[in-house]
Amino acid sequence: MKKLLTGCILLLPAFLKAQEKLPKGIEHVIIIGVDGMSPDGIKQAKTPVMHNLIAHGAVKWNVRTVLPSSSSPNWASMIMGAGPEQHGITDNDWQRDKHSLPPVVANEEGIFPTIFGVLHQQYPKANIGAVYHWDDFGRLFEKKAVNHDRHFNTEDSTAIDFIQYIRAEKPLFAFVHFDHVDHAGHEYGHGSPLYYQAVAKTDSLIGRIMESIPPNSLVIITADHGGKGKSHGGATPEEAEIAMIFSGKDVKPGYVITQPVYTYDLAATIAFALHARQPYAWIGRPVKSAFEGFSEPQN
Repeated sequence: MKKLLTGCILLLPAFLKAQEKLPKGIEHVIIIGVDGMSPDGIKQAKTPVMHNLIAHGAVKWNVRTVLPSSSSPNWASMIMGAGPEQHGITDNDWQRDKHSLPPVVANEEGIFPTIFGVLHQQYPKANIGAVYHWDDFGRLFEKKAVNHDRHFNTEDSTAIDFIQYIRAEKPLFAFVHFDHVDHAGHEYGHGSPLYYQAVAKTDSLIGRIMESIPPNSLVIITADHGGKGKSHGGATPEEAEIAMIFSGKDVKPGYVITQPVYTYDLAATIAFALHARQPYAWIGRPVKSAFEGFSEPQN
């Protein structure tokens, strides 16, 4: 009897993993990241594409950023599934060879593990890519994990390359980053007519990207922070709350997510959608309630 019980205990973890409920049929995950795009920007600017995606998908209007509410800590948190306390990227001055707080764990490139590296490790033959308008985004992920790594100086050239890449390779995971909305916020002020114009430009670019998305894809549109006046980085709702839009395969239609969501939950959600195991060092949790068949957390 003792041997039988021991065998059952050893088999239990494998049984539980086999029984774990996961989304079905998501073959590609596409992330569209827009630096500095506030929920107010989406609501007030001319954004028919995003509003259509919201109407047919799921949205969380008040995702909480990490602090400071600035770009490097939050883009890092979104792809690293953890906060600055874990990954050590505490400001925009961070560099791989110049920082004050080391990550609690580091991979072979000396950085905290990202969703790029996790997917590459678990799906080594998969195509993974990143195209980014802000050059410093490229220092945040594992270079060895990507097949397509491109930086461009304008939002239009960024979108063109990303669309061509998606159509040609149909990657398992791809991330595009736009920076022009943040530029408008700093130069003209959040809530200004020219800021809203920049958000509207983003909406048109998203529309073009959506035309290239392969079937059975999950698309998530997100920002890294909002803004107040001509700056950000502080601890106010205007700066530290963003929207996340979920669209595509297995996403609930017309659904407003009520569970608390943090920027570092993005990586966990991508791993969840693609049935990948997340590292123990991550603290993010999947936004399960965005998907068909999953309820809001009971507590």
